[in-house]
Order: sequence, then structure tokens, then C-alpha cells
Amino acid sequence: MGANTIELSETNFDEQVVSSGQPVLVDFWAEWCGPCHAIATAIDEVAAEYKNKVVVGKLNVDNSPSIAVRYGIRSIPSILLFKDGQVSRQLVGSVPKTEITHILEQALKA
Repeated sequence: MGANTIELSETNFDEQVVSSGQPVLVDFWAEWCGPCHAIATAIDEVAAEYKNKVVVGKLNVDNSPSIAVRYGIRSIPSILLFKDGQVSRQLVGSVPKTEITHILEQALKA
């Protein structure tokens, strides 16, 4: 976990994500996933850059499978952007940081 990301799990997901008053970017990942590690730096950078505007969390799908099932995660890395407790955007795969910041900027303008 980066200094500006929160670790999400089945015990805190609803409180930290669904009930959040801010947009929440959730990185669904696993320890064994190479592409997940490839985008980890970008996720940490985004978390630092949007620190007081967006909550950024990471959810290990192996440790919290019911959350992954709830949101239909079939491939990782998957990045879901939640706004008002609902999924507003989704990115799948090892996407560049610019794609992540683009969906964040759109969410903050709306």
C-alpha cells in the first residue's frame, strides 16, 4: 500500500467506499498478478495527487472474494470509480496513468 491509499476488505468496504462522500477509486488486484504490480506506482501517484479530492483504495481479490463477485470482477487489474456509492466508471487491465486521471477529472467536474 502507498502512503495515500487505503486497504479495503470485506469488513470496511461499504463504510469506506459505498458510504463515502467523495469519489472513490478502487484498484482490484492480487499479489500474484504481474499487471497489477505494473500499475501500482500509477495508483500510488494518483492517490497522492488527488489526496483531498478522491479516496483511493486497493482491494485484494484473494482476501475479499465476495466484493469482487459483487462487482463482477472477472479480470484484474480492474479499477472501479465509485461516485455516490455507485460504480460510475471502470477500467480493466494495465492502463496508463493518463486514463486513470482522465476518469477522475470527469468525475470531479460532474
